[in-house]
Amino acid sequence: MTTREAAIERATAYYDSGAFLADLRRRVAMPTESGPGTDTARLHAYLTHELAPAASHLGATTRVLDNPIPDAGPFLLAHRHESDDLPTVLVYGHGDVVPGQDDRWREGLSPWHLTVEGDRLYGRGTADNKGQHTVNLAALEQVLAARGGQLGFNLKLLIETGEETGSPGLREFCRTFRDDLAADLLIASDGPRLAADRPTLFLGSRGAANFRLRVPLREGAHHSGNWGGALRNPATVLAAALATLVDARGRILVDGLRPPAIPAPVRAALADLTVGGGPDDPRVDTDWGEPGLTPTERVFAWNTLEVLALSAGDPAKPVGAIPGTAHADVQLRFVVGTDWRNLAEILRTHLDAHGLPMVEVEVLQAVPATRLDPDSPWVRWATASVLRTTGKAPAVLPNLGGTLPNDAFADILGLPTVWLPHSHPSCAQHAPDEHLLGTVAREALAVMAGLFWDLGESPCKMAP
Repeated sequence: MTTREAAIERATAYYDSGAFLADLRRRVAMPTESGPGTDTARLHAYLTHELAPAASHLGATTRVLDNPIPDAGPFLLAHRHESDDLPTVLVYGHGDVVPGQDDRWREGLSPWHLTVEGDRLYGRGTADNKGQHTVNLAALEQVLAARGGQLGFNLKLLIETGEETGSPGLREFCRTFRDDLAADLLIASDGPRLAADRPTLFLGSRGAANFRLRVPLREGAHHSGNWGGALRNPATVLAAALATLVDARGRILVDGLRPPAIPAPVRAALADLTVGGGPDDPRVDTDWGEPGLTPTERVFAWNTLEVLALSAGDPAKPVGAIPGTAHADVQLRFVVGTDWRNLAEILRTHLDAHGLPMVEVEVLQAVPATRLDPDSPWVRWATASVLRTTGKAPAVLPNLGGTLPNDAFADILGLPTVWLPHSHPSCAQHAPDEHLLGTVAREALAVMAGLFWDLGESPCKMAP
């Protein structure tokens, strides 16, 4: 029976039968950590022995390709071509995970063993990203079976193994293999839904720029009684510098670090959405951040400046001495339209104008912001598909509050980008006791089966 309903039923039966847990258990057991000293052999093994066979089962040709950056993780590139007259979708995911933190998990749990407790599926990668790409691969398989061996569109699959360390080599890879990755649309899954019970689409991500402020005044520390009042304190100078950037309520004070006005389609998309409110979510500080905006607008449509770390002296054992140096690591999360490329110059000019030339500025890393227009035909199509499957109007976020390497697809490949996350806000992503919710995974299988079915149902009418 080749119907949309049959594809969705097959996808949910895949979960109910235990096959989803079996596939996820096998994948979680592979410790594909990325970071300093990465074991690229394990990353190669995950792509070669686990995901390449899954892609081949979809009738795709597969290649595991080396990263253009030495000692960085490889890529899986797969392609299933049905017709030049059909749309082509690029599906993205990542096979690497953050360090396991084995000794910090609750008793009875391990990062490398899938443990099921009620609705919670514990294990490293269950939420980020093995559970999510397992959903998407399985949904494709069930649509292929329900449609008698055809998807109704051309499929390309890209899996990287360095996302957790900033996607080294991804942008160079996309430039090199631009023709192999050419498509009409990117569909990907990462990050959390807005709430566990509400399907979510996001259309890009906020950018992130990390920078360091340093006040290196002198070698060593000096007795605060003998020299206090005669020597400038670098920690005091640093605190004053930070206070000129962001005030005590989180409002950015530097015009060059603030975004343009929120576009009307973005404001409209966020109008009925709420940040937080879940049983495990932190309480939202409604009086924090840019005045006149809702918490939702502050997270998804505005910039934030966050002090990540401060250091001066020995915080663990303070002594009566004026430190010689101080530094702070700061992060700017920013939306489209922010002049992030000139961040160092903006900060330098601002600090000099406030009489703080002794504060050094170093930009450590920056990733651009991206955002597909919420009025895009692809967004309307995806929203209608999710609503048809679940009966729920999905939350549509113009961009994720966090940062993903979406610029590789939106800017380098020039693709419209639609992300459908399958995790939830309190999944302990990047932390001990990471988990995926079974109910969310099962619904996500239905959502993705419906979406992929619709992509192949009326391509001439559907493709914008």
